[in-house]
Amino acid sequence: MIKCVLPADGGLIEEGAPYDIIHRYEKIPTKVFPTETAAVAMVADRIIQLINDFCQNPTDDFDDTTFSIGVTTGRTPVGLYRELTARCARGEVSFKRVSIYSLDEFYPIAPTEQQSRNYRIHEEFINHIDVLPENVHLIDGSVGLSDLSRYCAAYDRAASNIDLMIISMGVQGQVGFNDIGAYAKSKTRLVQMTNNARKMQAELFFGIKNTPQMAITMGMGTVMKAKRIILMAWGEEKADVVHNVVEGEITSQIPATYLQEHNNIEVVIDENAAEKLARRETPWLVGKCEWTPKFIRKAVVWLCEKVHKPILKLTYEDYIENSLGELLETVGPYDQINIDVFNDLQHTITGWPGGKPNADDSTRPVPSKPFPKRVIIFSPHPDDDVISMGGTFHRLIKQGHDVHVAYETSGNVAVYDDVVLQNVDTARELGFGDRYEEVKAIIGSYERGKPQPRPLLDIKGAIRRAEARAACRTLGLDDRTHAHFLNLPFYETGGIKKGELTKKDIDIITDLLDKIKPQQIYLAGDLSDPHGTHRICTEAVLEALEGFKKTDWYRECMIWLYRGAWQEWDLGSVDMAVPLSPDELLTKRHAIYRHLSQKDVVPFPGADKREFWQRAEERTQNTARLYDGLGMAEYQALEVFLRMK
Repeated sequence: MIKCVLPADGGLIEEGAPYDIIHRYEKIPTKVFPTETAAVAMVADRIIQLINDFCQNPTDDFDDTTFSIGVTTGRTPVGLYRELTARCARGEVSFKRVSIYSLDEFYPIAPTEQQSRNYRIHEEFINHIDVLPENVHLIDGSVGLSDLSRYCAAYDRAASNIDLMIISMGVQGQVGFNDIGAYAKSKTRLVQMTNNARKMQAELFFGIKNTPQMAITMGMGTVMKAKRIILMAWGEEKADVVHNVVEGEITSQIPATYLQEHNNIEVVIDENAAEKLARRETPWLVGKCEWTPKFIRKAVVWLCEKVHKPILKLTYEDYIENSLGELLETVGPYDQINIDVFNDLQHTITGWPGGKPNADDSTRPVPSKPFPKRVIIFSPHPDDDVISMGGTFHRLIKQGHDVHVAYETSGNVAVYDDVVLQNVDTARELGFGDRYEEVKAIIGSYERGKPQPRPLLDIKGAIRRAEARAACRTLGLDDRTHAHFLNLPFYETGGIKKGELTKKDIDIITDLLDKIKPQQIYLAGDLSDPHGTHRICTEAVLEALEGFKKTDWYRECMIWLYRGAWQEWDLGSVDMAVPLSPDELLTKRHAIYRHLSQKDVVPFPGADKREFWQRAEERTQNTARLYDGLGMAEYQALEVFLRMK
């Protein structure tokens, strides 16, 4: 599978630089890999080496019976578990002399419930390796309350000398259920889950009302007793917390920062999670850099924000006093740099995202020909298109391009049951048939947390399709001929956990690409989407495009990455910025409003509890303010894009 790796352009020259220079700001040894796949391979190598060394040459460093590993759940370790199970199947490692301990568990919950940590660790890892049942020690969420204190104490004693702890962390630095304010020396215990923690887990339980209020977790003190720790993190959503944990101060407000005091720990991350580390975000503070035009822009934008000046007002002293002397020595005088960066950033702005006909396009982000263009906007869920780029979508249509939108998944699990009943009741009131009691019975028949019945999912999918078509009509698109509902099979599991991407998914996308032969493609680039669907969908399109690399239409096709509800592009990387007038911003809002099932109470909001239209407007208006602060024209809002070359 093709992995979506954001294009790199300039930066710190690490080759040949002393280790202490590159890692000067890091308080925990940190390895950065181009992709999660590459990082996972290294961690798997490390684990296998440790297990094999133990089995062949036991030493005082290891428990004399088994090699003990602490594991966690969530999206972060899934790739590692797949890699380890594959290598076990190939005979590269055996887990017969390995003991496995879990980090945490909901309470109360039975080990057989699909939401339990116990169940997930078995499904994702233990059931696929040759570990002996007597060596599996997972926290039991079904222990009676009267026995719980004794159980936690016994578990803590057993887990207090783990040979290797493999962990991840939440976006606020949670380790297991050690949340904000956790005590550094805490032990395995029952904790009351915070309201925020329950909201973050609510998608697993189909609503916060079904989410347990308590959990059992190893304490930070227990974790710190492990002989070795590997902390993993992937994706942009973890960039801020990685920065705080690796380079920040120890604080109870970010429990993972306690890990700085462990004497045998390493952090393993991908490029996206490394975004906020000094060697990625401000590498000129670290060492010598490769000064490409876009990297120069990144540094100048940073300098403007630091000294609170527009680009053309930056002085020689501003550069020198803020560690950008190397830029002046390498590139030239500061005033020329100011002019070049100002022009470079200004040339990203265009009111013609499909290209302006009969215009000089030498400094425009999009060529004028061909005109009109065939365009496909790929939308992972049925509302990502309007949330992320509704204004640009509208402009492309108004300016005469042949615009298509492809909704990759149905989004059916993100519809509340009461919304279904409201829609069915509306149909009944309009005289289109009375199926209210039938649907109500289906809703009442399935167990919360288990895959939803297919008839119910079909209704929910229909609701979301109708909403998406209404949004298309708001923007002026023919929703019958130019809106395509792909319903990729990987998504249709009926639950939050999705299936594997397969050839069936790729073939569906391939057929659409072959039919339209687009000259512009828009893809979701906010790969920190907390549900993972955006990344899967984008990588599916990239995989499908591999088959067209020798075609004429592919050679002239431009691929643009948008971001939406979760984050925004750094101005240093922007390739195209599309201004929105107040009316266009309002039209975009009305298109988002058409997604009624996602309005008022967002089913799966992630860490941000605002509605999607609020996030989208704040994001695009903030981008406009940033451009204004740099000395550009003042716009109501700006949607920005990165070109994937």
